[in-house]
Amino acid sequence: MSKAAKKKSSKKRSGSEAAQFDQKTIQEFKEAFGIMDQNKDGIIDKGDLKDLYASMGQIASDSQIDAMIKEASGPINFTVFLTLFGERLTGTDPEATIVGAFAMFDKKDCGKIKEDELIKILQNKRGEPLDEDEIKAMYKGKPPIEGGEVDYKAFAHLITTGAQDELASA
Repeated sequence: MSKAAKKKSSKKRSGSEAAQFDQKTIQEFKEAFGIMDQNKDGIIDKGDLKDLYASMGQIASDSQIDAMIKEASGPINFTVFLTLFGERLTGTDPEATIVGAFAMFDKKDCGKIKEDELIKILQNKRGEPLDEDEIKAMYKGKPPIEGGEVDYKAFAHLITTGAQDELASA
């Protein structure tokens, strides 16, 4: 699958990002998982991550390790690991990048853009325009729009923290 086709197919997310990887890529992830699963119990836990950092001559704080573990919805087995990486590899741009892009349309530098401007941006033919169904799905996700204005920093946060999965499946 070409990069463009892969990017296009990731637009409407099924929730199973792991399904898009080819066998070679899955094998590479299995090897990486095996390296991270230091105690070989099939789950990457706090101890595994601490040991992994130590093996690289680094010390990670408990808060860093806890933040990594909290990115998963439960124990990090291979399927969860693959899904987490699938989201990273096919997901959205970093929040700061999205905020920066919206800021270009914020003429008053107030952190907000007009709702109709947002729709125009999302339907722009130069990028990957959203169709009517995707726009409706976006509204079901309750974006931060008040009085015809969008708080684009909060909207970028909503996009990058997993709400896009809910919006895409709505």
